[in-house]
Amino acid sequence: MTRLGFLLDSDSCIGCHACTIACKSEHDVPLGVNRTWVKYIETGNFPNASRHFSVMRCNQCDDAPCMTICPTNALFRADNGIVDFQDDNCIGCKSCMNACPYDALFINPDTNTANKCNFCNHRIEMDLEPSCVIVCPTEAIKVVDFDDPDDPVRKIIGREDVAVRAPEQNTKPKVYYRGADQASLDPTRTQIKPDGLIWADTTKNHRLTPEMTHHGHPDAGIVARTTYTTPHTTTWNKMVSGYLVTKAIAGGVMLMAALMVLLGHSDEQAAVGVVPPMVAGVFLAVTGALLIGDLKQPMRFFYLITKSNWSSWLVKGAYVLGAFGGVSYLWWFAGVVDSSRTLEILAVPAALLGAATAGYTAYLFAQCEGRDLWQTPLLLPLLLARAVVAGAAAYAILDVFMAIPEPDAVRWALLGGLGAVAFLTAVELASHGSRHVELAIHAMTRGEHATWFRGGVLFGVVLPAIAVIVALAADITDPYLVAAAGVSALVGMFLSETAFVRAGQSVPLS
Repeated sequence: MTRLGFLLDSDSCIGCHACTIACKSEHDVPLGVNRTWVKYIETGNFPNASRHFSVMRCNQCDDAPCMTICPTNALFRADNGIVDFQDDNCIGCKSCMNACPYDALFINPDTNTANKCNFCNHRIEMDLEPSCVIVCPTEAIKVVDFDDPDDPVRKIIGREDVAVRAPEQNTKPKVYYRGADQASLDPTRTQIKPDGLIWADTTKNHRLTPEMTHHGHPDAGIVARTTYTTPHTTTWNKMVSGYLVTKAIAGGVMLMAALMVLLGHSDEQAAVGVVPPMVAGVFLAVTGALLIGDLKQPMRFFYLITKSNWSSWLVKGAYVLGAFGGVSYLWWFAGVVDSSRTLEILAVPAALLGAATAGYTAYLFAQCEGRDLWQTPLLLPLLLARAVVAGAAAYAILDVFMAIPEPDAVRWALLGGLGAVAFLTAVELASHGSRHVELAIHAMTRGEHATWFRGGVLFGVVLPAIAVIVALAADITDPYLVAAAGVSALVGMFLSETAFVRAGQSVPLS
């Protein structure tokens, strides 16, 4: 049995980048991305300033979140304990990039698949050392076999003061650092100053950590300056926030249809039996199109079924969407043949699968270990509340074009969903989690994503809630005011989801 890892000796590293260049040459790594790189930070103030070097790369975790979330087993563990990858299996979903707490994965622009350091496994299999180890002029990169009790590097790790990156993530990393400044290993404690980096321009893809304490106030929480590092693009963006909204509509409208059945309206053929599953089907198709369109290898989308990794919620979610689509079709068919008894039988499974369709993403986001904001236990109830809002909004809009049963029930459902969204959002913003969470919340509410968030609150909660309250209080039977509230709620939902998705990825991991 062999479990390989690295000891990176920052005391010996001279920041020459030989490891980066050797890695690029060995693996034909394209420009703009790296399997390994050297990060520079500076501590102190002139004339008592120091520069520190640390090598950044995959940590070959024993409990690797990238393997857990990968839907097609493109990431796998080799016999020597290394987390390796298979390009031919990768669909380019980018979930592994958000699951990794170390920013170690990237999309190769030449292959459109996820790549990372794989310990030069092709060399290891030939009893050769990794290329970075061979070229390091100061022997600052050392291979360790954790299953060999006589390994001299393992003994160094056992007796000396060494550290790992992000130990709080419990990934059991197998890359250890000796002599590294802690600020170099914790990117939330360093800052790229306004005058930029050495040898490179600061771009929008260089994460700029806001200076704040754990209570959100400007402070000297930043203890060092980042002077050289690599940029990392935002992995998930508007297509993901859009898919959160479209599946909330699909699941939510069937929740409302099931409610209408429970209220005794299963005999309403159009408003309960036929139109809601058609709306659900359309938005389910849009959801699938967004999911496939966001893949870097969209023609391989069927690998989710043929090469399934059942630990991944991307796979489980695909089957949830499929099951929901099947029940929605049965509902539509029962509506067409006007079988109210069948609708009564389907009400509970349709409601459960509608809730699952809207809510399973909470478990997918929970597998993104690198994004602490997404780990909140409030995400599932928030997604379910948004599904109620989306379903009620859809029914309120339909009320303009056709007669719907129980319009007051729709309005109360919309108002109740908005109240739940407002309450859960306020609780989340008031809580104090990890520093990563607080930095992400700062970016979402007061930083670069604040416009999206504030727009989401205004259009997604405040304006529609006022409109519904006015309609209920004044007993307005005209559907247009509540329909406008429904449109506003859906627009605000997209804005809020965009702020949440982007802010979760705004905190630097390397």
